[in-house]
Amino acid sequence: MAVGATAVIQGAAYLTDRGVSTFEIWVIALIVVLSGILLLLGFLTPVAGGLVAVTTACTALSWFPKPTPNLFSSPLPAVLVVIMGAAVAILGPGSLSVDCRLFGRREIIIPQVPRAPRP
Repeated sequence: MAVGATAVIQGAAYLTDRGVSTFEIWVIALIVVLSGILLLLGFLTPVAGGLVAVTTACTALSWFPKPTPNLFSSPLPAVLVVIMGAAVAILGPGSLSVDCRLFGRREIIIPQVPRAPRP
């Protein structure tokens, strides 16, 4: 939820910035806000986590113009959000997410391999 809330706040900062507003900035802001909302809801968690990680990394590396009220002006918060977004994308949704309710929890069953008797 922390990654989703951070993404929504950063996207809102992009949308409310009164500086240079280009089409590129609006698209990035909408992607960040929508992926943050998806993370908060727990829907399409791997996709949303990956989008948050990629857009935050691009913002931190100055590939996209930054808004004036920027959460990622120093590199440490940006790196933490990128790492957490990537972890959420790799690990998947939690047990209280919409994805879990729709698709069910997964249980991994490791079959036991019979061992040869020791001589």
